[in-house]
Amino acid sequence: MTNRVRDWMSRPVIVVDPDSSVSYALTLMRRRGIHSLVVTLPNNDYGIITTTDIRDKIIASDRNPAETRVREIMTSPVVVADPDWTLKECSLKMMEKGIHHMPVADQNGSLIGIISATDIFTAAEETGWGSGT
Repeated sequence: MTNRVRDWMSRPVIVVDPDSSVSYALTLMRRRGIHSLVVTLPNNDYGIITTTDIRDKIIASDRNPAETRVREIMTSPVVVADPDWTLKECSLKMMEKGIHHMPVADQNGSLIGIISATDIFTAAEETGWGSGT
């Protein structure tokens, strides 16, 4: 197995509508055991909502998640990963942008997966971190 984004990304991607409540997003993340949801936007554009967004923009700000829409706290636009990037390229982009999750899209802009820092950690543990990254 190579150390490309496509080899370690998670799929299927769990998506949420921007008009959904943050309460719904919280429940979806908890039940799926995930830390981010991709937000589907018009024109093959994407946003993202993460547990960090919920911590910082809901809990720390004392906002009611049932009364807050995903679009109010999501990050958009997002940096989208190329499935053919090496994990090193992906890691460097995450580090540069200060992020931990990236949607992965094919050349047509269609969402095909999501890669997280945890996926990269898993790859490093399972395959080592040699010149093939």
